[in-house]
Amino acid sequence: MSDTAALARGLAVRAAYGGGTLAVAGLLGVGLLRAQVAIAKHVIGDTPGFSHDDEGSYGAGIGDPHRILVLGDSTAAGVGAGSSQHTIGATIATGVAALSGRPVELRNVSRSGATSPQLIAQTDRGLAAMPEPEVVVIMIGANDVKERIDQDYAVRCLSETVHRLRAAGAEVVVGTCPDMGTIRPIPQPLRSLVQRWSRDLAAAQTVGVVQAGGRSVSLGDLLGQEFWEQPAEMFSEDRFHPSAAGYARAAAVLLPSVCDALGMLTPDTGRAPDHHRGERVEPLVTAAARAAREPGSEVTPVEAEGHGRHERSRWAQLLRRHGADVAGSRDGTPPDPPAPGAADGATAAGDEADAPG
Repeated sequence: MSDTAALARGLAVRAAYGGGTLAVAGLLGVGLLRAQVAIAKHVIGDTPGFSHDDEGSYGAGIGDPHRILVLGDSTAAGVGAGSSQHTIGATIATGVAALSGRPVELRNVSRSGATSPQLIAQTDRGLAAMPEPEVVVIMIGANDVKERIDQDYAVRCLSETVHRLRAAGAEVVVGTCPDMGTIRPIPQPLRSLVQRWSRDLAAAQTVGVVQAGGRSVSLGDLLGQEFWEQPAEMFSEDRFHPSAAGYARAAAVLLPSVCDALGMLTPDTGRAPDHHRGERVEPLVTAAARAAREPGSEVTPVEAEGHGRHERSRWAQLLRRHGADVAGSRDGTPPDPPAPGAADGATAAGDEADAPG
């Protein structure tokens, strides 16, 4: 690498990782990033992909059907899935029907290219199509990163959506922003920047979702590792959206949380957090930061003993519902417990995962 390229990389990364504003990077860093954005958009394309209509009834069980509503972006709409049977919604509905022995009614009002501010209108359409959903699954965040939507605004829109759905009597499960750093057409250093932006947004989304009474499920690192190691299998032909195998992997992570939200018996029903797997009740910002880095983590609101009502929204429970294979580091070792002082918002996971501001 030339000295000029190394300087551009260093300045751009420091600017985005909290070392100063983008202006610090100077014209060289800005020009490099703009050129890389143009390259990525040219390779990936900048038009919505083909969505699949997965609405309908699933399963042949008996009893009243479970009602599931899906909101979100192209991942919720199944772009790249290959068929309507392989979308997130269809896979989750099929799983719920098989495990519960009851049919499932699925409605999907997601739109390819959607950002968090567009969830407000999707909620209107969704509640009109299914006035009393039991569970709402939301997949959102990738386009917020892609379009550089203001993070505070994006999270506020998501939080308002969860508030409204909870007021309508629905449980809400949110798959947080995926790891955009796994998309190979994005060159470095831009790929490192979008990975950081993705994690920051995922952590902030978790805080907003949990405070609004929903539950978040982190997808980024779990999918990121597999998508990076098996891009031909996990990505669709556009190299941007998941393939049918990729959607199946994501649905497997979300399904336990959806089942629990429906009140179904699962291996996690009623159990206490297992500290050996890195599960615990902890300050919400600490749980959010850890979940953004640790695959398959579910964060839910909890009332912590010894804390007043005004403090309860600051605490959360982190569980690893997807199994021990996703817990801890890549070799399965559980993470270290929180460092002293974590209660004030510090993260024990290291400098790489900042607590959302």
